[in-house]
Amino acid sequence: MGTLAAMMARTARLGRVDWIGIRPTRRGAVETPGKAILRFDGFEGDHAPEGKRSVTLIQAEHLPVIAALLARDAIDPGLLRRNVVIEGLNLLGFRKARLRIGEALIEVTGPCPPCSRMEEVLGPGGYTAMRGHGGVYATVLKEGLVSLGVTVAPEAGEGTA
Repeated sequence: MGTLAAMMARTARLGRVDWIGIRPTRRGAVETPGKAILRFDGFEGDHAPEGKRSVTLIQAEHLPVIAALLARDAIDPGLLRRNVVIEGLNLLGFRKARLRIGEALIEVTGPCPPCSRMEEVLGPGGYTAMRGHGGVYATVLKEGLVSLGVTVAPEAGEGTA
């Protein structure tokens, strides 16, 4: 079974990048390239600040939940203003952990709460629908290329199954 720390770091499977979004300007349109360079201050061409919120990630599994809470069939990830949609990993389970995402290395620094903009883009109830489903933000520790379909995994030694 192992220690609590080992169990918390273990995954049943590896994650995968399903979507990449870059926002060149604040409140501007989201671009969706198939690949992008992740720099210390966020994706090349994105307006994110350097530091603990350089890159934002959301779980693919949360998108249908948000849609259901808003009585919609689906949600376009671009509306949510996150940089990366990850399928297959419980991102909140990796707070303070390091994740390899393609060639890059990030450290998940905390949950990414919704902002008031969610009411604007998702309509009434958008803010509440995002609570607990807003994903995480992270610091970039090693720059590198991130492409659609690349593996997302705990850094070696973090305890994968």
